[in-house]
Amino acid sequence: MLLGISADTSKAQKSFAEKNDLPFTLLADSDKKVAEAFGVMKEKNMYGKKVWGIARTTFVIGPDGKIQHIFEKVNPEGHAEEVLAYIRELSKSAP
Repeated sequence: MLLGISADTSKAQKSFAEKNDLPFTLLADSDKKVAEAFGVMKEKNMYGKKVWGIARTTFVIGPDGKIQHIFEKVNPEGHAEEVLAYIRELSKSAP
């Protein structure tokens, strides 16, 4: 299962998903509780100013519900292929 989540509102998520014809569910975390629980709220540097925001991160969660891998400082360009390659390798080594 693939889920996306961001601090955008549900309305903004729906619009983004429709505009980009996304084949997966987007979840809204507008109060940033999930981001805080997963430890992705970080100090960032935006245009020379320190700000508190969400660090783009991907979590691979196994069937047992445990985090198997974390991709930090994600660059959207080429990231889907990177994650897919990781999951393919993971499935090769599965019993």
